[in-house]
Amino acid sequence: MRPKLKPLAALVLLALQGCSMAPSYKVPSIDLPANYREQTSDGPWHSAQPSDQLAPQWWQLYHDSRLNALQQQLLKANPDLAAALAHFDASQAYASQLHAGLFPQITASAQPLRQRQSDSRPLRGTTQPSVYNSNTAGFSLGYDLDLWGRIRNQVAAGDAQAQASFDDLAVVRLSLQQQLASLYVQLNGLDAQSRILNSSLEEFSQALQLTRSRYEGQIASELDLTRAQNQLAEAKAQLDEVRGQRNLVEHAIGALVGVTASDFSLPSSSQLMALPGIPAQLPSHLLQRRPDIAAAERRVFAANATIGVAKAAWFPDFSLTGVLGGQTQGVGNLLSAGNRYWALGPLMNLPIFDGGRLSANERQAKAEFEEASAQYRSHVLKAVREVEDNLAQLRDLQQQAEDEQAAAEAAQHTQALAMNSYQAGAVSYLDVVTAQTAALQAQRTLQAVQTRQLQASVGLLTALGGGWQPG
Repeated sequence: MRPKLKPLAALVLLALQGCSMAPSYKVPSIDLPANYREQTSDGPWHSAQPSDQLAPQWWQLYHDSRLNALQQQLLKANPDLAAALAHFDASQAYASQLHAGLFPQITASAQPLRQRQSDSRPLRGTTQPSVYNSNTAGFSLGYDLDLWGRIRNQVAAGDAQAQASFDDLAVVRLSLQQQLASLYVQLNGLDAQSRILNSSLEEFSQALQLTRSRYEGQIASELDLTRAQNQLAEAKAQLDEVRGQRNLVEHAIGALVGVTASDFSLPSSSQLMALPGIPAQLPSHLLQRRPDIAAAERRVFAANATIGVAKAAWFPDFSLTGVLGGQTQGVGNLLSAGNRYWALGPLMNLPIFDGGRLSANERQAKAEFEEASAQYRSHVLKAVREVEDNLAQLRDLQQQAEDEQAAAEAAQHTQALAMNSYQAGAVSYLDVVTAQTAALQAQRTLQAVQTRQLQASVGLLTALGGGWQPG
C-alpha cells in the first residue's frame, strides 16, 4: 500500500467501526388520552423510561406500623423475590460476557511433551533420538474489528435485557408488596367483622335472656324463645366462618414473609386502617414509573439492536489474529531467536451460501421486534386500565359507603325501637329479630365496603407504580 493511502485506510476502518446496521430506535407510539377519564390530569402522557424509579415504601401512606414491619420482612425473606434477584444477577453476568467481545482476546498455552518417534518414520535421520522432549509455549491474539456493529449491537441488546431484568425484579417486588398489603387490609377487615359479630352476640345473648325470662313468666311464647336461640346460634356460626377466613389470610401472609404457616401468627387488630387521601389531580407521568412498562420498553430496544446483529451477518467479518511463542525439540531455550515462531495477519469470513439461514434470521429479528412493540403497547394499555379501574372503584365505593352508613344508622335506630316496643308489648319478637338481623347485616356490609375501598387504594397505588409521592 502506498504511504499516502495508509492514513486514509485507517480513517475508513475507524469510520466503519462506528457503523451500525440496527434501525434508528424510537419508542413505539401509542395514542393516549390527555387526562384520566375518572380524574383530571395536570400534564400530558409520557413514555416509559427505564431510569424512572418507584416511590420507596409507598405503603407508609396507611400509617400502620405492623404493615411496615411485614413489608420489611417480605423484602428480606420472600423466596420468590430471592429467585427474581438471582435471575437479575444472571442477566448482568450475561451482559458482561457480551462486553468481553469488544476487547482483544489473548490466551496463553504451554505443552511440555516427552515423546518417542517411530523407527519407521519417513525422512527420519540416523542421528535423531528415538525418545526426546518437545516443548511449546506461546500466546495467541484475536480481535474482531466489528466493522458493521454486530458485537456492539449484541452488547447493546444484552445491556437492555439486563435493564429489563432489573425492572422485572421491581415488578416481582411491587406485586408481592401489593399482595401483602391487600391481604393485610383483608385481615384488618376480618378483625373488624369479628368485633361487629362479638358485639352483636352480646346483644343477642341479652335478648335471649330477656325472652327466656318472659317465656318463663308466660309473657312470651315458645316461638319467641326459639327465634332468639336461632338468631344467637346463627351469629355464632357467622363468627366461626370469619375466624376460618382469617386463618387462611394469616397463612397467606406468613408465606409471603417467608415464615411457615405453623409458625406465623398475627394478633387481632383493634383499629380500622385509615383510607389515604387521594390528590385532587393525578399527573399521568406517574405511570412511567411502572416497572413492567419500563421492562417492556427495554425489550423493544433490545429487539431493535438484534435486527442490527442479523443484518451485520450479511457482510464480511474482519478480524486480526496473531500468535507468538517458542518451540524446542530435544534441548534448547524456548526464548532463543532460533526457536521462536510468530504469525500476524487479518482474517475475513464472508457468507457465500447458507441455504437461507441469514435471511430467516433477519425475518425472525424483525418479527421479534414487532412482538416486543405490541407487548409494550399492551402493558401501557393495561396500566391505564388499572388506574381507571381503581379510580372508578374508589369513586363508586365512596358513594356506596355513604349510603351504607345511612342504612346502618337507620337499622340501628330501628333495632332500638323494636326492642323497646317489644318490652312494652306493642310488637312481637319477630319484629325484634328482623330489626336485629338487618342491623347486623348493615354493619357488616358497611365494613365490607370500607375494606374494598382500602383494597382499591392499594390497587391504585401500585397501578401508578408506587403511589403519587415523589420517588
